[in-house]
Amino acid sequence: MMVKIRQEVAREIPEVTFAAPVGTPAGVEVMSLAELRSRAPAGSLEVPQRPDFHHLLTLTSGVLWHTVDFTGHALNPGSWLWVRPGQVQQWGDLEQAQGTLILFERGFLDPATAASTRLDDPYAPVALTPVGDDREALRAAADHLDREFHAHLRLPVDIHVAVLRHLLAALVLNLAHLTAPASSPAFEPGETYLRFRDAVERDFSRTRRLDDYAHTLGYSPRTLSRATLAAAGVNAKEFIDRRVVLEAKRLLAHGERSATRIAAQLGFSSATNFSKYFHQRTGTTPIAFRAATRGQA
Repeated sequence: MMVKIRQEVAREIPEVTFAAPVGTPAGVEVMSLAELRSRAPAGSLEVPQRPDFHHLLTLTSGVLWHTVDFTGHALNPGSWLWVRPGQVQQWGDLEQAQGTLILFERGFLDPATAASTRLDDPYAPVALTPVGDDREALRAAADHLDREFHAHLRLPVDIHVAVLRHLLAALVLNLAHLTAPASSPAFEPGETYLRFRDAVERDFSRTRRLDDYAHTLGYSPRTLSRATLAAAGVNAKEFIDRRVVLEAKRLLAHGERSATRIAAQLGFSSATNFSKYFHQRTGTTPIAFRAATRGQA
């Protein structure tokens, strides 16, 4: 099996780490969804997981419903899904789909490719839909990578790994630049939004106050809200709150931390304040969300 599943508490969401199968190159693996079904431990694909490596998935036939960070995505032939390290994912019914799954570790691609493809961007789109010739080009790139991965005996290992690294780089460069998010047209966000977004990602557990970000970045709160509304469709305060709620959901789903510990980790003064904040923005309590995520509701 290509992964090792570490599960510390019953019904806890597993944290999945990469482990290349014996006799294959380290850092990357390519397989069909049929192979995934046959090799995965019984029941392991039905529960949410939090991998620490990248998943690239494309379908050749059928349909698949895949959940990433508690948002569902409907995949059809030709569409792509990119799950990044740290995101919580849950597989749908794989019996209804055929396709290719590409797994690769952080650091497998060179830094220039990582930067150009937004490899480590937590806000990069998950679902991607190429069209026309781009769709066929990406399919051909995935097929080429698949063939090379399974032809590892014809080349020395170091050369084989170098070829795989180049082929994967070509695939993700094309995927990043030839596709638009499945739910919206291509859009290039402005510098104000990007600076705000990066600041939120860095400091959301320290402060949820828009004024703090405005002061740090040298903008007015109104300017930040206009920029964020144009780029993300919500005002700046809502953007901060959504990021805090997402992290809370990940922590609740992934482990057995108490509400008090999660509250402290996210910068709340008490578990009561955290629970009230979470309930106001999700309509449910932290305990109820955890139970529902694990199928205990």
